[in-house]
Amino acid sequence: MICNERLEKPRYEHINNRERLMTQPSINHSRISCNFMRIIANYLRGKKCKVFGEVDVYFDENTHYIPDVIIVCDKDKIKPDGIYGAPDLVIEILSPSTAKVDRTEKKETYEKFGVREYWLANPKDKSVEVYHLVDNAFLLDEIYHAYEPVEWKMLTEKEKAEQKLSLKVSLYDDFEIPVEEIFEDMI
Repeated sequence: MICNERLEKPRYEHINNRERLMTQPSINHSRISCNFMRIIANYLRGKKCKVFGEVDVYFDENTHYIPDVIIVCDKDKIKPDGIYGAPDLVIEILSPSTAKVDRTEKKETYEKFGVREYWLANPKDKSVEVYHLVDNAFLLDEIYHAYEPVEWKMLTEKEKAEQKLSLKVSLYDDFEIPVEEIFEDMI
């Protein structure tokens, strides 16, 4: 999907053998997705891993999702009609209609099939929750926030020093994403 392109035909995910209609993303959802895609694609240029946005991911015959953004490092999983097997990193952008599924059923599926890293981006509070797969279970690594200038001024110097303002992408030692860039240009 091209950034900011609207879906022309209905698309469906298959979650636990149930079909679920994908809704049209909001403008902020699209902005965040495009920001992730741009940042990640620029970093991955010329590298083994590849980034995809809103492509079909087939885990098994009953489970097929369309995550917002994924990174795949195993080229054998990439087929002309989608990704077959677990991506290395999955990013879901929360919305009121998807948050519960993203935090429960999808998270459990990604965990079960071995997604190494799972991120939940929340446009409402400009945060990203980062989960790492450890011993076949997702553990919350960190919650990163982008701060409005007014919010930042309200923090003490000690609180400011404790803030992590860049996300560390565990797939590469030198890949960090400034949180404020993820939420750029939101309305």
